[in-house]
Order: sequence, then C-alpha cells, then structure tokens
Amino acid sequence: MVSRVLAVFLFCALLVAQDTRVVLLGTGTPNPDPQRMGPSVAVISGERVYIVDCGPGVVRRAAAAGIRMDQLTRLFVTHFHSDHTAGYPDLIFTPAVTGRREPFEAYGPPGLREMTGHIMKAWKQDMDIRLHGLEPSEPRGYVVRAHDMKPGEVYRDDQVRVIAFQVNHGTWKHAYGYRFEAKDKVIVISGDTTASEKVVQAAKGCDILVHEVYSQKGWEQRTPDWRRYHAAFHTSGPDLGKLAARVQPKALVLYHQLPMGESPAQVLSEIRQHFSGRVIYGSDLDVIR
Repeated sequence: MVSRVLAVFLFCALLVAQDTRVVLLGTGTPNPDPQRMGPSVAVISGERVYIVDCGPGVVRRAAAAGIRMDQLTRLFVTHFHSDHTAGYPDLIFTPAVTGRREPFEAYGPPGLREMTGHIMKAWKQDMDIRLHGLEPSEPRGYVVRAHDMKPGEVYRDDQVRVIAFQVNHGTWKHAYGYRFEAKDKVIVISGDTTASEKVVQAAKGCDILVHEVYSQKGWEQRTPDWRRYHAAFHTSGPDLGKLAARVQPKALVLYHQLPMGESPAQVLSEIRQHFSGRVIYGSDLDVIR
C-alpha cells in the first residue's frame, strides 16, 4: 500500500516537474505590426524547447520569454512562406554566438535542407571570422543539421514525440502542422491551413490547439481576389469554430490572426457560433498551460 502511494506521488511529481506549455513567440502575419512578431511558437517540456516556425523577431522574443540561447536547438518548420522563415538565419547564428553549445537540428518539408545550405553560404564570412578570428567561440553551436521530412513521426526524445501532418495551404505542395505528445499533455499547432479533416484527426482530443484564423466578416468586405486567396489558404472564424467543436481541445489558442479590420471580439464571436470551449486570442509572449 505504501509503495503504491509512493508511486502515485512520484508520478504526480514528474508531471508537475515536466509542466509542458506553449509560449507564443510571434502571433503576427506578413503585416509589420510592431506588437506582433512573425509566427513562432515554443513548446517547452521540462528543460527542452521546441520551436515551431521562425518569423521575424523570434530570438529576441525567446529571450524576452526567459528561454536561454543554449536551449534553442530544435526547430520545426511548417512551410516556407517568408513570414514563417525570415527569422531562420537569426535562429541559426544569434544563439551560436551567445551560448548554444550543441548542433542545431531543423525539421521541415522538402526544401529545408536546400534553404539551410544557402543561408550557411550567405553567412560564410561571418562564420569564418567568428570561428577563426580572436572571438571565443563554440564550433559545435554553428553546426546545422537540416532534415527534409515526410508526414509521420519526425522526432522523438525522452520528453516528446513529434508527428508532422499534411495541411491544406493553398498552392503549397508541402505544408505541415505538428502534434507534440508529451507525458503530461498533447499540443497541436496548425501552421497556415484551411479547416480540414486532416487537422481534425491530428488534433482530436488534444489539450492545446494553436490555430490560425481570419475574420469572416472582414473577409466579406475584401476584393474578390483577396477573398479567393484567403478561402484557399486560411481558416475563417466560423470554420475554425466548427473544427474546434469536433476536436474539443481543452484550450483553443488563436495566432496568425487576420482580423481584416475587425476586432478580436468579432473573431471570437464567429468562433463561438459553433464552439463553446476555452478560446484564447493570443498575443506575443502569452504562456498557455
């Protein structure tokens, strides 16, 4: 009896220590809003940090969130739109200069390895001076291992299992969402996508669903070309509400918001037409548990 109580206590202590959570490092879009950096989400489990996408400002937002530079060692890219990847060189080089002591591992759709090679070539002079000049340096921190991945399990360690799933993002051939399975919770990040059965199946019953959104009311006031684009590439408030009603996450977190002139309250009201659960209209540096 005592041993069983002790086992339960130790199990609960482990869950508390792990405390898997989401930190929104960037909730923005291509629009240069100074209050919202480019799309980027940190999943933190124990001492491990997993970054999903790397929009402009990602490293400084990570520092503001209390993430150490030596923790920035794993990246998962959803797709190659510039607002999701313009911070990639920053994520490679700034932590290498300021504290990373192990190779940087990056995972994403086919093409990530090629993109990485071009970045390393573009910053070759910088690396030569930092590694072979007078500046103290850690060469391993500059090593980048880029992995072109197909949907399925793409990563596993002693904290999380990561599954990539295909999403529908307009004319992109490869665009992924990610499911993080930790010991204490499941977190799903949509990336840019329309509402689809693929997202429903990947996210069903998760603890936290981080999902993009645009305002249906704002969309109706746009030109036909913009309406056609957004309907093919992104998810409206009502459609997200329907999706969330099927998924039933414990928390639905909105990022990459495209209100199109409408207020957060309007976007939330569109979602609540179909989903009555917990909804968070995300801002940079929000922490969700």
